[in-house]
Amino acid sequence: MKLVIVSGLSGAGKTVALKQFEDLGWYCIDNIPLALIEPLLRRALGEKADKRYERMAVGIDARETAAQIRRFPSYLAKLREKGVDVRVLFLTADDDVIMRRYSETRRKHPLSSAKLSLLEAVQLERKLLQPIANFAEEPLDTSHMNLHDAREAVYQRLSEQAAGKLSVLFLSFGFKNGVPSGVDYIFDVRCLPNPHWDPTLRELTGRDAKVETWLKSHTPVTAMVTDIADFLEKWLPAFRAQDRAYLTIAIGCTGGQHRSVYIVERLAEHFARHTDQIMHKHRELQS
Repeated sequence: MKLVIVSGLSGAGKTVALKQFEDLGWYCIDNIPLALIEPLLRRALGEKADKRYERMAVGIDARETAAQIRRFPSYLAKLREKGVDVRVLFLTADDDVIMRRYSETRRKHPLSSAKLSLLEAVQLERKLLQPIANFAEEPLDTSHMNLHDAREAVYQRLSEQAAGKLSVLFLSFGFKNGVPSGVDYIFDVRCLPNPHWDPTLRELTGRDAKVETWLKSHTPVTAMVTDIADFLEKWLPAFRAQDRAYLTIAIGCTGGQHRSVYIVERLAEHFARHTDQIMHKHRELQS
């Protein structure tokens, strides 16, 4: 049987992930005590095994006791000793993103109290869940994802793990708003000519035809796209050979509106022709 243990920070998308598993036909249980997973699987693997349990996803979060979470490595080892194909999917996001999501939904954080601020509750949860996060093959950072993106990312993790495929996300951003976390490579393109200083282009983005034409006319821009593409073409196969399922390439300029957007569009277009799964997002454009 296949078992996926879904965990992560509250507000990072654990419920969304479990819902995606359920929609894909997996038997899902949320917030199950760790101590009950082994008895549950013993029944599922028994003589009268039910086919419903051949693919199971269970949710574990900080509502579990800290003592039980510290014992997670031993629980995981026992499951693997029994021949269960078990993986750990851990969802995370930046503290400020988690706080913004809670502010927007007005929900209460499970660890918040009169003695803990929301930020302190988020940081405490991150620390409590670290023993589980340590066993995740690759944490899924949803900081720059909406609900649809998160569902799609979970789906890709499942399909790529089964097929040995590599999913690549190209992400544009502006350095003035901070460097994104959870990325594998960052390319700084602030050295390139900037359309911002042309009044006719200032309000446009790197996806607009006029900006594309302007940037394409500058040799350093074309050279930068070629150099980044050549580097990735050389090294992406090495990541695929290591069974990596997901890789994030961030391209940053000053504001994340023109140069980085244009280069992400060109790279996504280039690699879509010969790479397993390509996605691209523009953080500052919220798309």
